[in-house]
Amino acid sequence: MGKVLIINYDLCNGCYNCQVACKDEHVGNDWSPIAKPQPDTGHFWHKIRDNVRGQVPKVMVTYEHMTCQHCDEAPCIDACTQKAIYKRDDGIVIIDPDKCRGHQLCVEACPYENVIYYNQDLNISQKCTMCAHLLDDGWSEPRCVDACPTGAMVFGDEDDPKIKELLAKAEPLKPELSVKPRVFYIGLPKRFIAGAVYDKEADECTENVTVTAVNTETGETLTAQTDSYGDFWFKGLAQGKYTLTFAKDGYLSQKAGPIDVTEKDINIGDVALWKA
Repeated sequence: MGKVLIINYDLCNGCYNCQVACKDEHVGNDWSPIAKPQPDTGHFWHKIRDNVRGQVPKVMVTYEHMTCQHCDEAPCIDACTQKAIYKRDDGIVIIDPDKCRGHQLCVEACPYENVIYYNQDLNISQKCTMCAHLLDDGWSEPRCVDACPTGAMVFGDEDDPKIKELLAKAEPLKPELSVKPRVFYIGLPKRFIAGAVYDKEADECTENVTVTAVNTETGETLTAQTDSYGDFWFKGLAQGKYTLTFAKDGYLSQKAGPIDVTEKDINIGDVALWKA
């Protein structure tokens, strides 16, 4: 029965407890044959990255978790000429510190950024082990999960009904890859378009303006209403270009775009409406 880790970005508050707990568990501790000590600086087997998106004042922050994905079809296993990397029966991928010779081929083969590290002092590659040494000692979850105060991280058997329920809402980090990871995410950041609408003559925010966004490639149409501050948001957008239309009874309609969210999220700023 394989283990999986589910990380819910909607619940993560960026406290960094998971990152600190990982360091506390592995720095200065030799858990052979699972892992040699992690260096006190430079290595983050579970790393948090603040991803600030948009432009002031319309911004969103996602605390992104970077760690080994423990793939069922792990490229690092095939890349290792020393056969030092193996998958356990529970699905956890381990780099055998006694067999590793520091060739770093696994680092190059991994399709995920900065999750396998090279330890120069020990001349070995190292990464997250899902605290396999603790699991073997009777723990039900890794230190990072145990340290999470918001329940943003859940670890367990993939056949557990509660885990299955969460997996139905989750997705892999890079779905285009065929490596079959065992780490899944809820609330992965999607593109957004935001802005504000105001009455040009009255110079005040305009509420209840209907904003329509149309994907220029697919024709998908979305609508939003401005709030009491004139603000509107379109969240969870597919990458691409969108045209916006602004309409409210008693006002001349306005258009904006195409707005390209292929590379980044966009705050279009203030949009003026004139009375008809």
